[in-house]
Amino acid sequence: MNTAKEQMTGIIKEQPDDSSYEEILRELAFARMIERGLSDSKENRTISKKETICYSVRLSIA
Repeated sequence: MNTAKEQMTGIIKEQPDDSSYEEILRELAFARMIERGLSDSKENRTISKKETICYSVRLSIA
């Protein structure tokens, strides 16, 4: 397993040379969201499709 620093360095190196600071931060944040989502899924910290729809409906009404 790579350290956080190694993972971040790899993501940064994959970006085009003309990437902006914001673009790089966005890619780092996206990678972290994916990592957290996969971890949540592995640990069964998920919600059903039905629960997702109910939550979305409640948000649209509010």
